[in-house]
Amino acid sequence: MKDLSLNLLDIAENSVKAGATLTDLSILQEGDLLTFRVADDGCGMTEEILRGVTDPFYTTRTTRKVGLGLPLLRMAAEQTGGSMEVQSKHKDAHPDDHGTVVTAVFHTDHIDCPPLGDLTATVTTLIQGHPDTDFLFRHRLPDGRVVELDTRQLREILGEVSLAEFEVLQWISGYLSDQYTAEEPCV
Repeated sequence: MKDLSLNLLDIAENSVKAGATLTDLSILQEGDLLTFRVADDGCGMTEEILRGVTDPFYTTRTTRKVGLGLPLLRMAAEQTGGSMEVQSKHKDAHPDDHGTVVTAVFHTDHIDCPPLGDLTATVTTLIQGHPDTDFLFRHRLPDGRVVELDTRQLREILGEVSLAEFEVLQWISGYLSDQYTAEEPCV
């Protein structure tokens, strides 16, 4: 994938397909490290699926015989000297505490580190495509600022108004963009 926002979109889509009601998307930039984490409360994976999830020729999909999302993310992280880890608890074995966490670490000073991409468009697209699913997005920038959006808070304010309404999506996009373009805090 060309940039990390596409990986974020791919993994979050998997979370929704796994029945997640909340997907936590976080990016932490500290020094030369970027940590990318997607955690969900979906059905989780069995041990068998978890063992094969980073094999590009293993997939649970019936529409094609390969699954490249996590293998490509792993390769991208490892090319920078970083790593990727997948943890999961299946709902049958952990009925009260199940879900999946994907964590990837990138060394941003490495020439092969992919760009972040358009995170505002990614988050807006996720909400538009899945207006009944909750997303918590947090991005801690190198200067210490945090860009964040929690759809649970939006639902409290909007009541019965769908998050997929055009005006709501415009507001979400502008809200995130404004946070990214805000001036650095004075110290």
